[in-house]
Amino acid sequence: VFEHTNASLGETVFLNVSLVFQAWLNEKFSPELLENKSELVECVMEQLTHMEENLQRVRKGDVKASVHRMEIDRIRFVLSSYLRSRLQKIERFFPHVLEKEKSRADGDPSFLSPEEFAFAKEYLANTEMYLRNVALKHMPPNLQSIDMLKAVPEPGLDSFVFLRVKERQENILVEPETDEQREYVVDLDEGSQHLMRYRTIAPLVASGAVQLI
Repeated sequence: VFEHTNASLGETVFLNVSLVFQAWLNEKFSPELLENKSELVECVMEQLTHMEENLQRVRKGDVKASVHRMEIDRIRFVLSSYLRSRLQKIERFFPHVLEKEKSRADGDPSFLSPEEFAFAKEYLANTEMYLRNVALKHMPPNLQSIDMLKAVPEPGLDSFVFLRVKERQENILVEPETDEQREYVVDLDEGSQHLMRYRTIAPLVASGAVQLI
């Protein structure tokens, strides 16, 4: 989508847009919520504002302005889709998302932006209040509590995903949780594409060694 961005947009803008595009695809196809890229999103949004300000100074009817406007609209679509995908996952897996955020070690990157964290906590509180008012208060005392971690399904980490290898990887365990395949390893060549269980390659997605497609 962004391979033909006009050079006048600048190398920095092009690089940031490419990173947002990669983050969007990973988030879209990953079964779990990935590390947030809020700083990158904010940077691209700021750059889009400058680009739109520059377009306002271009004379009407200029073909280049129309091309740049189209690129800005495409970038905004990707940003919106990326953020929407994250919110949908938070709504679907909110207790697990909050538990994962709570259990991360000090110094590890946050999976949630401050705004997403506030949204997830409020969503949890509202869900618990709704269940309590609609159902739980009408049940026997010993059944008036609910474990949200057990009540809400976890992300399907064992689902299969398509990926493209960006950096060669060696001795990758395929389905390491299966005893009969414990010694089954594969090498992933740069540029190759595969269909693999997400749990197997999740660390490679996080490190940027592979790209979900």
